[in-house]
Amino acid sequence: MESSDQKEILLAVFNGTDRPGVTAAITTVLAKHDLTILDIGQVDIHKHLTLGVLFSVSSSGSGNVLKDLLFCANDLGVTVTFRIIDPDSYSEWVGNQGKNKYIITLLAKTITADMVSAITKEVADQGMNIDSVDRLTGRIPLVENQRHPRASIEISLRGTPKDQAAMQRHIIRISDEHHMDVSFQQDSMFRRMRRLICFDMDSTLIKTEVIDELADRAGVGEQVKEITARAMRGEIDFRESFRERVALLKGLDASVMHDIAVNLPLMDGLERTMHILKRVGFKIAILSGGFTYFGNYLKDLFDLDYVYANDLEIGPDGKLTGRYVGEVVDGQRKAELLKLIAQLEKVDIRQTVAVGDGANDLPMLSTAGLGIAFHAKPKVQESAKQSITTTGLDGILYFLGYKDSQLDEIQFSNIQ
Repeated sequence: MESSDQKEILLAVFNGTDRPGVTAAITTVLAKHDLTILDIGQVDIHKHLTLGVLFSVSSSGSGNVLKDLLFCANDLGVTVTFRIIDPDSYSEWVGNQGKNKYIITLLAKTITADMVSAITKEVADQGMNIDSVDRLTGRIPLVENQRHPRASIEISLRGTPKDQAAMQRHIIRISDEHHMDVSFQQDSMFRRMRRLICFDMDSTLIKTEVIDELADRAGVGEQVKEITARAMRGEIDFRESFRERVALLKGLDASVMHDIAVNLPLMDGLERTMHILKRVGFKIAILSGGFTYFGNYLKDLFDLDYVYANDLEIGPDGKLTGRYVGEVVDGQRKAELLKLIAQLEKVDIRQTVAVGDGANDLPMLSTAGLGIAFHAKPKVQESAKQSITTTGLDGILYFLGYKDSQLDEIQFSNIQ
């Protein structure tokens, strides 16, 4: 004869119009019975509620629980369905807790069904399950000119990809085909506790290459721009290209640097990004193959923490000598500096972020816990695991997992 204290595991799922008090009424009914809630989850889409409650209860008491929940659902005007869960299935589910979780973030001007379809099909082909899908950006109005300039959703996955390298390649191809940005990250505690972010400067924080601006003032713009372009594409060694370009600046009056600095074209989304990152406690560094003078200008403007760049030698006549002072900040040096700053700030390398656009940024992008290629050259996009091309710099905030509701709260929290 079956013992009266034998446990059953039941899943109750409620669906219907959401309004204040629905969840309270359901859980009040559950509280009247001797049961244990094993899991609970609720979502609300356009005032439609789906609430799932997984609980264990004695076999002798399960009938009364189901009866009371049915009456409660009827009173609330919602539907409820029940499912008995096999104990072995439940034990397997518990055993998989916390294992192999990933996050895919989609970012575009508008999220379309074919974008979501392409990504979720790849997830299915890799044998992974989707735990949840969350919208990071605000609700979308029907009036087009009121629409937010970007849209982002976050998909939580569980499982082990059959071929993670192939999955990464396929995601990059899908993002190119559908003109969207996609981030694929392991969902660990380090992802939710980023503390240090390192930016390239030229063509990342600003919409120009400062050395090109200096070259224009020196009358050697075309020569320098060609060398710069080849270096950023990775066609020539950065150190050699840097030496050649600086040499062409010989004789330029150093006073022009101030005029260039105060007129730097800031990258779209830069001010919002810096304000948010500072407010949530990030340490922020500029690691640039450009020049310290301009990095310090941005440092003062946005109250940044570190600047490492290159120093131009200025002669006693106040003109550039065509030489530089100290060690060149090239790609390898950027990666070393990222690790050094992380040590100084006592930050695990997995809690670091790096953002850049050029081939000389690849070492730090691969070193950081999260490396993001921003409006990058094709070679960099192919090599980087995460890439942003469709939005401004504040697109990185969604890759960090922030929602618009949180960002707005942070952004305006200092306004009385």
